[in-house]
Amino acid sequence: MQQVYFDNAATTPIRSEVVDVISEVMKTNYGNASSSHSFGRSAKVLLEKSRKTIAGYLNCSAGEIVFTSGGTEADNLILRSAVRDLKVTHIITSKIEHHAVLHTVEALKREYEIQVSYVNLDENGDVDYLHLETLLDVESKTLVSLMHINNEIGNILDIKQVSDLCLKYDALFHSDAVQSVGHYQLNLEEIKVDFLAASAHKFHGPKGIGFVYVRKDSGLHPLIFGGEQERGLRAGTESVHNIVGMEKALKLSCDNLETEQSYLRDLKAYFKEELLKGISDIKFNGQSGDLEQSTNTMLNLRLPSSKVDASMILFQLDLKGIACSRGSACQSGSSQKSHVLSEILNAEDLQKPALRFSFSVFNTKEEIDYVVDVLKTLSK
Repeated sequence: MQQVYFDNAATTPIRSEVVDVISEVMKTNYGNASSSHSFGRSAKVLLEKSRKTIAGYLNCSAGEIVFTSGGTEADNLILRSAVRDLKVTHIITSKIEHHAVLHTVEALKREYEIQVSYVNLDENGDVDYLHLETLLDVESKTLVSLMHINNEIGNILDIKQVSDLCLKYDALFHSDAVQSVGHYQLNLEEIKVDFLAASAHKFHGPKGIGFVYVRKDSGLHPLIFGGEQERGLRAGTESVHNIVGMEKALKLSCDNLETEQSYLRDLKAYFKEELLKGISDIKFNGQSGDLEQSTNTMLNLRLPSSKVDASMILFQLDLKGIACSRGSACQSGSSQKSHVLSEILNAEDLQKPALRFSFSVFNTKEEIDYVVDVLKTLSK
């Protein structure tokens, strides 16, 4: 049986070069980066080198990069500090954000009685920028939190347009960029976000490590208290081997960005073409079927039949060695339908099985042929 991994939006396979560098650091640079002896200083050098390299790829200063355990911690750090310490009383977001944002915003609303506004979306899940501007035209201290690339339907936010609107109305701007860092070029000198979250395991790095970009003099306060690591913004001994692994993964992704983007664009176009040829009345959710308006790494499809539940099809695909998902891995096992699709699909379309296929440069057209053949059989 063939084994095909098409769930890269959940997590990506770690590159062998990244495994090698992590292993080397674990063996030779095991000192605590906060220690003053030579072992600690050696670890500190690696830590700061990684910080500088990552900052270089985002065109920001090294002091604006704070290491975290991943995107969820980064989102919580930003949102909670914004309300608790920066005195934000109004958060603008959308109903199709990752739950790391949505659930945190809901908790903050209960705890601090802040105002929460949800920007309108069109039928494809794209933000209504005119409505966003209307929401921004208020007197209260406001934070906008909108993800750069949606993790279920792959829609790409015009992050520059949002940052310009936030500047115009003197609002803070946070973007969960977990699905875009390492896959798209982000120049933070041009895109005036205040905060941005990333996670290494989404671009072929290790799990359990990520970072948050915090614009200089933002006034952000820590979520986790303890030591003075990360300039006092994130206490806890730094995972130096994972940080170096993340640096290596980002370097490999960014240095090969143009080549890998081209490969993924062709792969996605081929997948879409074969699906349209092989399965009548197949549809694509959100903008995922648009090669210009969505990420190269994702295709969220809707099968024509409503007779079979998506979870049953996932089980049958798994038996055939094919890994994909219904949506966010964080919701795996939940009986609830995707909150993203629930916002953009009508009741009839919601009854049809929807599947998210997400791919990487390690996938091939031969794997796509196999997946399409299996899907054709299951959709009859």
